[in-house]
Amino acid sequence: MCDNCSADPPPSSCTVSATSIIFVNYDVFSTFNNDSTGTITVSCTAPWPLLTIAIGQSSNSGFLPRKMKKSGGSDMLNYNIFTDAAMSAVWGDGTSGTQVVVHQPNKKTVPEIVYGRIPPGQDISAGFYSDVLMVTITF
Repeated sequence: MCDNCSADPPPSSCTVSATSIIFVNYDVFSTFNNDSTGTITVSCTAPWPLLTIAIGQSSNSGFLPRKMKKSGGSDMLNYNIFTDAAMSAVWGDGTSGTQVVVHQPNKKTVPEIVYGRIPPGQDISAGFYSDVLMVTITF
């Protein structure tokens, strides 16, 4: 018999950190994709929960495509983020043809790579472009 046993394990607690996706300067004359990566890191206490990682719509647009806005201007630069290096699945909230990442960690820290792409052929003016996305972790 166990005096201090509980039928339920203690709940997990998790923290999240993220690094920005920093693209190299976009060249309007290039015929190549402009790719980059960022990272979302989730650290949880045991027992390690099943995690669902969703990324919301762009603050400037919907999911397909997301858009970065020029600082101090109105130009928009199309881009998107993906769950895989092949950039075949748009990372979103599971709606509008997007995917979430479901992860069953077997260790404390779960790093997930976020793959970003700006497609070529966009006629935009020079300047600084940015966007803000909300990451939601459900466990």
